[in-house]
Amino acid sequence: MTKITPQFEDYWPSMQQAISKLLHQLDVSKLEWQELFWNVHNVLQWDEKAKDKLQDALHRDVLEFISEAQSTVLSHHDDQSLLKAYVAAWSKFFVQCNYLPLPFAPLMTNPNKSSNTKNTINEENIVRKLMYSSWNENIFSNIKHRLQDSAMKLVHAERNGEAFDTQLVIGVRESFVNLGSNANDKSIYIENFEKAYIESTESFYHSKAAEYLLSYGVQSYMVWADSKLKEESTRGAKYLEPFSLPALNDTCVRVLVTNNKDLILSECLGMIQGNNTNKLNLMFKLLDRIEEGVEPMLNYLEEHIVNQGLADIMASAEIITQDSEKYVEKLLNLFTKYSTLVKEAFNDDPRFLTARDKAFKQVVNDTSVFKLELASRPKMNNGQATKLPPESRCPEMLANFCDMLLRKTPLSRRLTSEEIEIKLKEVLLVLKYVVNKDVFMRYHKAHLTRRLILDSSADNEKEENMVEWLREVGVPADFVNKLARMFQDIKVSEDLNQQFKNSQNGTSEIINIKILNVGAWARGSERVQVSLPLELEDFIPEVEEFYKKKHSGRKLQWYHHMSNGTICFSNQYGRYDLDVTTFQMAVLFTWNERPTDKISFENIRLASELPDAELRRTLWSLVAFPKVKTQIILCDVPLKSMKDFTDTTLFWVNQDFHLIKNGKPQRRGKLNLIGRLQLSTEKSVEEDNEKIVQLRILRTQEAIVKIMKMRKRITNAQLQTELVEILKNMFLPSKKMIKEQIEWLIEQKYMRRDDDNIGVFIYMA
Repeated sequence: MTKITPQFEDYWPSMQQAISKLLHQLDVSKLEWQELFWNVHNVLQWDEKAKDKLQDALHRDVLEFISEAQSTVLSHHDDQSLLKAYVAAWSKFFVQCNYLPLPFAPLMTNPNKSSNTKNTINEENIVRKLMYSSWNENIFSNIKHRLQDSAMKLVHAERNGEAFDTQLVIGVRESFVNLGSNANDKSIYIENFEKAYIESTESFYHSKAAEYLLSYGVQSYMVWADSKLKEESTRGAKYLEPFSLPALNDTCVRVLVTNNKDLILSECLGMIQGNNTNKLNLMFKLLDRIEEGVEPMLNYLEEHIVNQGLADIMASAEIITQDSEKYVEKLLNLFTKYSTLVKEAFNDDPRFLTARDKAFKQVVNDTSVFKLELASRPKMNNGQATKLPPESRCPEMLANFCDMLLRKTPLSRRLTSEEIEIKLKEVLLVLKYVVNKDVFMRYHKAHLTRRLILDSSADNEKEENMVEWLREVGVPADFVNKLARMFQDIKVSEDLNQQFKNSQNGTSEIINIKILNVGAWARGSERVQVSLPLELEDFIPEVEEFYKKKHSGRKLQWYHHMSNGTICFSNQYGRYDLDVTTFQMAVLFTWNERPTDKISFENIRLASELPDAELRRTLWSLVAFPKVKTQIILCDVPLKSMKDFTDTTLFWVNQDFHLIKNGKPQRRGKLNLIGRLQLSTEKSVEEDNEKIVQLRILRTQEAIVKIMKMRKRITNAQLQTELVEILKNMFLPSKKMIKEQIEWLIEQKYMRRDDDNIGVFIYMA
């Protein structure tokens, strides 16, 4: 019996009928769909030539369908009708390009190999490619320019507010995208549709932008440009492929923003000065789209903060130079004001925060209103003095304000603990912008010394917290550790003081000694000579003997200018307790045995043994104390300052001295005469300033050697950069200081210049 092998011709009529229905989007039953898969499989299994026959037949049927579609599409002559007809035909064909290849998946399968997903994808693409290439050759390539132009006209109409069927443009776009040589080839779309779309966009807005600017001005234009950028971004996402959007965005930004950047920026400074945050925010968003677009805005902001900040400081100079609280409040108000501007106008962008910080640092460190003259600095090589440039008194004012908050003052009594903490942290915020923090450190330590010795701290816990907060804001550890040591010393001293009192069997209750470490506390080498009252002088050997038993080998040094006491003053009006410095006590005790005598300046100096300068300051505090209506000491001539005292000027105790409260004389009361005299002598102030300068020199030398030891070889520019980085939390060394210390270190053989390049330094071990 002869076996009959199925042939392609036997199955094709049935297959062709199903293919025709698919191409024309007619209903295909489930049975017909399944039979198509089966017939393709059978033909390819049994007929060796069926592969080519099937491919040729399929190609003919597709071409026949495309020919019909071509006739329908080209029968429309006007662009709008042509576009609608083409999109309708393409939409049907595009759908079938997803279905028709499925039954023909085995078309390229090797029967000797098992089928896999990768092969199936390749086979489907081949059939789909056949369909796409046929469409491209017979319809699309003939009318693609007309389709493209029609689509651009519709987009143009949409930009002008006219409504139309968006699917028309989307359909054209899909044609350009899918009709490449393969699935990854987008060249037809990029070279035609994308290019035309971007060019039409640029052309449209080029003229529109110029018209709008001329008609409505810059501020209205910014609103319009921002809305158009958003509008085009949305439209592009609808009509273009995702990878085309960056090019579209760049074009829109160039036409709407870059080309008009100078005009937009011309309004910037006025907006900043007028605090027009909404318009500034809009300008920022627009200009931030272009490279370095916001750089001029940063410069305008910085310029405004410096000019306006200094103007505000100058305007209130009379008040704030006399009141550290008002000064700090003024700085904080300025900082808050400009921080709010940066937040609302520039969304706290780091670049604008940096510009604010740079400008605020200039305001804080400006010397127009507050000027601190440090001592002249001796050069390291020839000893000649060099006049140093003035510095801002801001760190001194900050330290004074901290003192007002931490000491028992009307201000600290008025505020709650939480309010004091907030204000202290506000001071630390300003301190971050202070260039020469070493000045603040020295003044803060002086005030802390005063508070601890006089027991005048409002809150000991706040005192210790302040030390830790200083550590957090970057104050060098060696300084913070010294402050912490001061608190430890006070606690140890309290124990020693109690032990001393116990050893005296209660006879020393009037004495309160503080034995402190000179390394952590001493502010100057000066220990002022003074003749103490006998009541105090007798205790000195007893204290020294007691301490020697406790700590052999240690020596006590008495700092009388850091001491104070309370004396009782009696007259016909009543009995008053006076808090005085040791110097004031020594002067007042001059009259202890002769209360009604008039004593000359020269005799008081002999009796008290005080140096001339300290005696003048002490007497002035007793004859011109500002907080009382009647002075404790009177003199024989009217005086304007302590410099008017002569050796023959006579002084006497005011027997009519009394305290007045609510307009009535008081029979009892207490008066603090210590004031701001305590803990500072005229010489120690000069020493403080000199020590600031000398310490800066040593810190600079130390840092240079540290860098050189680590780097071994370094350029001058790199050395200066690293040096500033190391020292910035203490002070900002000037270029002149750096140069002088480098020269000194070279002379001392710590380093040398490279023989071939004088701009390079080499460490010498």
